Amino acid sequence: MWRNDRAMRAWSVVPALVVAAMLGGCADIYYDRRETVTFHAGDAVASNKVVQIIDPWPRVAANRNIESNGERMQRAIERYRTNKTTPLQTTSTSSAGFGSTKEGE
Repeated sequence: MWRNDRAMRAWSVVPALVVAAMLGGCADIYYDRRETVTFHAGDAVASNKVVQIIDPWPRVAANRNIESNGERMQRAIERYRTNKTTPLQTTSTSSAGFGSTKEGE
């Protein structure tokens, strides 16, 4: 009887193994041949552009000696320190003057 019980257990595991093998095979085919962008695709167009550029940086980009005006920077720091900054002037894209439209003026 013990031998028969052992055989019954073995045969009850076989269908589960067959189903697992079938599902494993289906998953591999699905993920390998589906028509979507893969998760690790990246930006192929930008990559191709960079590969074909001989030197993407201009020569002046390597210049670390940037010219500056020390006196002008010193005056700006002094204005910020004393809180006497000049207000920014706004620019407009329209040439029409928009002012107050009070009647009678």
